[in-house]
Formats: sequence, structure tokens, C-alpha cells
Amino acid sequence: MATETIQFLGTTPNALANLIDEKIKAQLDELKTNWTPKEPDDFMSRKETANLLKISYVTLHEWVHKQILKPYKMGNKTYFSRKEVLETLYNSNKSHSNGNG
Repeated sequence: MATETIQFLGTTPNALANLIDEKIKAQLDELKTNWTPKEPDDFMSRKETANLLKISYVTLHEWVHKQILKPYKMGNKTYFSRKEVLETLYNSNKSHSNGNG
């Protein structure tokens, strides 16, 4: 593997450090404007989901059976994605306002 060497003639160490700092700051500024953090997906228990929606466990079970809500299982525990539950709620509201349901 060939190695390349670069010589900086007529550049002081401080000038080189300032040039590197400017380039890094420019890249960080670009990242700040173009980057959006990923939202963590919060998982809720059946109880938390029923409380959030103000529904009974029976209704929650029916909505899972009708595939209105998607459960996630780990062992004998059932969880629901808060993000998906809220999206389902908001989307169902839109379908009713469009006259589709």
C-alpha cells in the first residue's frame, strides 16, 4: 500500500489548525441543519395502552383481533408501540373526516 505525504510550505501550524477548525465547523453546521434525531419508540403495556385510549381490556383485545392495533409479544407479555397507537388514532380520525368511515 502506497502512502502519500503532504508538505505544507508557507503555512504556520496555527494557520493549519484554523483551517481544519473552519472545515470541521462547516461540516458540523451542515449536520445540525440536515440531521433530525431518531425518536425512540416507547412501548406500553396493555394497561398503559388501555389507559391512554380510555378503553377496556376487552375493547383492546377486540382491536388487536380486528388488526386495528398491532401487539408486540415478549414471553407472556404484550406491548404496544406508542407511536403506532397514536398514528392509528390520528389516521382513523382523518378517514372519518374524509367521509370514508
